[in-house]
Amino acid sequence: MVLIAGPWTLQYYQGQWAEPAIRVGILHSLSGTMAFSERSVVDATILAVEELNEGGGLLGRKVEPVIADGKSDWPTFSREAARLIDTEKVSVLFGCWTSASRKTILPILESRNHLLFYPVQYEGLEQSPNIVYTGASPNQQIIPAVKWAFDHLGRRFFLVGSDYVFPRTANAIIRAQASALQAEIVGEEYAILGSTNMTDIVGRIAAVRPSVILNTLNGDSNLAFFRALRAAGIRPEQIPTISFSIGENEIQSMDPPSLAGDYTAWNYFQSIPGEENTRFVARFRKRFGDQRVLSDPMESAYTGVHIWARAAEEAKSDQPSRVRIFLPKQHLIAPQGNVFMDRRNQHAWKTARIGKILPSGQMEIVWTSERPIRPVPFPYLRPPAQWAQFLSALYRSWGNQWANPGKAAAHD
Repeated sequence: MVLIAGPWTLQYYQGQWAEPAIRVGILHSLSGTMAFSERSVVDATILAVEELNEGGGLLGRKVEPVIADGKSDWPTFSREAARLIDTEKVSVLFGCWTSASRKTILPILESRNHLLFYPVQYEGLEQSPNIVYTGASPNQQIIPAVKWAFDHLGRRFFLVGSDYVFPRTANAIIRAQASALQAEIVGEEYAILGSTNMTDIVGRIAAVRPSVILNTLNGDSNLAFFRALRAAGIRPEQIPTISFSIGENEIQSMDPPSLAGDYTAWNYFQSIPGEENTRFVARFRKRFGDQRVLSDPMESAYTGVHIWARAAEEAKSDQPSRVRIFLPKQHLIAPQGNVFMDRRNQHAWKTARIGKILPSGQMEIVWTSERPIRPVPFPYLRPPAQWAQFLSALYRSWGNQWANPGKAAAHD
C-alpha cells in the first residue's frame, strides 16, 4: 500500500495493526523559495513518526503521514490544509514555516476546530487554541539576542528582512527594544520573499557601517544576501550579522567558510552537548544520511510530534478537541533540553541560545539563557491594542494578505 506521495516512505512492519491507521498531515513547502528551509523539516517530522511506529504506534494504531506541498504559496497552503483535514481525514497537522502560511491556514483550523503544531520561531502577537507553538516566541529568541548584540557587538543596528508579517513585526519589536536600550537603528530594508537582488540593500549597509546587521530574511534570499555582503567586502570581523531564520541546514546549502564569524539566534543547535541530542543526531543521520545536519526548526518539529503523541496517549484519543485538554501537562526531555508546554497559551518554554558560525557550518554556542524561558507571545514593549492595530495595518497594506505580493514573490 502506498502511504504518501514523494520520496518519503515508512518502514514496512511485520504483523497486523488492530485498528485503522491514525493519519497525520505534514504541510510544508517542498517547492518554491521556502523549500530551501522546509524540506528538511519534513524529514525530521517523518523521523518522529517512524519512532512512534517502531515503539508500537499510537493508541495501538499505526501512524500514517500524509505529506502535502504548500509550494511557498499562501493560497496553496490554505487549500492543502482544508484537503488534509476534510478529505484525507488527518487527526493533526504538522507544518508551516512562514507566519504568512500559518496565518493563512488559521481560519481553516478554527472553522474545523483542528490542531496545527507549528515548529518555527515567530513574531508573536498570536495565541490560538488551534495552534501549538513549539518554536520560539519573541522573548525566547529575538529579544534576548538583541540585548546580547547590544552588550557584545555595539549599539548601531541595521535591520534587513523579507517583506512579510514576521520580519516586519520582528523589526517593530526590535525598534521598541532598541529605544528602551538607547540603541540606534541606522537602517531598515526589506526584500520581497524570494528576491535575489540584494545589491541596493547591501549598498545602504556599506554606506552607514552599522555595528551589527539583524537579519530576518527567509528562504533562499539569504544566499543572495550573504553573497552580496562578501562581494561588497563586508565580513563578520567588521560588521557581523545575527540571523534569526537560518540554521545549520541552510548554512550547509550556502558557503559555510564565508559565513564563519557571523551569528545565529535559536533554541537548538546540533552542537548542544548531551546524550539526548547525541542520540537524536545519530538516529537522523542513520535514516537520512551521514552528511545531513540538523537545525532548530527540524528539532522543534520532531519534538512537536512526540508532544502530540504523549497528549493523545493521555487523552486516549487522537481527536483534536481531546488532545488539546492534555497538552498543558506535557514536559519532554528533548534534544534541545527541557521543553514544557505553557498552561496558558500553548507555547513551549524554551532555552535561548546564540551560536557563532564555524567554518564547518556548525555553531560555537557563545550564550545560553540560564533556564528555559516562559513564553510571552505579546511583548510588553507595546500595549496589545497597539500591536493589533499594527498587524491590521500590515494586512490591509498587502491587499488583505500576510505578505507583500510584489512581482518577485514566490507566490505570484
